[in-house]
Amino acid sequence: MFFSSEKLKPSEIELRKQFYVSVIGFKKVVLRKMKKKFSSAIIYALTIAALFGASSLTLRAQEKTAPFSINESPLPAPTSPVMDYVGVLDATTKQTLEQKIIAFRDSTNPKVELAVAIVQTTGERDIFDYSLAVSRGWKIGSKEQDNPSALLFIAVGDRKYFTQVSKDLEDELPDGLVGQLQRQNLVPAFRQQNYGKGITDTIDAYISTIRAKGNGEQPAAGTTKKQQPQKKGSISICGIAVCLIVLLVFVLPLLSRFGSKKGRNDDDDHWRGGGFGGGAASALPWIIGSVLASGGSSSSSSGWGGSSGSDGGDSWGGFGGGGDFGGGGAGGDW
Repeated sequence: MFFSSEKLKPSEIELRKQFYVSVIGFKKVVLRKMKKKFSSAIIYALTIAALFGASSLTLRAQEKTAPFSINESPLPAPTSPVMDYVGVLDATTKQTLEQKIIAFRDSTNPKVELAVAIVQTTGERDIFDYSLAVSRGWKIGSKEQDNPSALLFIAVGDRKYFTQVSKDLEDELPDGLVGQLQRQNLVPAFRQQNYGKGITDTIDAYISTIRAKGNGEQPAAGTTKKQQPQKKGSISICGIAVCLIVLLVFVLPLLSRFGSKKGRNDDDDHWRGGGFGGGAASALPWIIGSVLASGGSSSSSSGWGGSSGSDGGDSWGGFGGGGDFGGGGAGGDW
């Protein structure tokens, strides 16, 4: 025996008993702690798995209940023509942009509605589809038959941008020109992370281009003129001036001489007031009035870029309810 009395003294036997009791007790304590730790690890792992499964089920449920639609905005309803969901615009720049867009809308007839939306990312959705859904879902543009409008959409985290242009504004902002204006005004500033300047300069370029084309002025390089009502009016005025000069210098003196000669050879008093020339002279005011009236009507403009009688303001009131976007516009990245 290990604890035989023949080999060990009683004190040694007792000492060894205490030692082995201590070892066995320590082993039990260690095993107990290991079981607790193992149980805690299992519980922790199960908790994480449960949470992950719940979140996956929630996402799937959301996808099933609210699928993406090209006609419904994935963003909340706007409270301003400039919606910055990221916070890259300071308060002053945002307010200035809002006032500029509202004033431009109120100074055009029909009203041209511009909008800006800034998000962090469009996720797995292409920026064209995402921005088209926003422009349609927000119903940018008026409910009238002619409802020009545009949305400048920016995904800062994706480093991408796209401007959606409504069908009634595609003549003033064709795809090629929109891309050119963005590359000139937006991209350089964005590469320096100066988002306020890039957005402001781009909106200014859109406004000046729309005004120029709507009023028949010279548009930006690389585009064609839509109409030139003012030039037509100036041609009519020149024609009126030439006609009046010819009438006064050549026609009236000849008629006056003819009338005077006729009056001397005829005793009829009907010809003694200057003859036929006197009659033409008396009709001169009517001729001039008719010519001026026709000239004034031909010089009128049919462009829609003029003022509607309002000086603009800072009261937005929401978009007009249009949303007539057909995919026109341009975009890119920086």
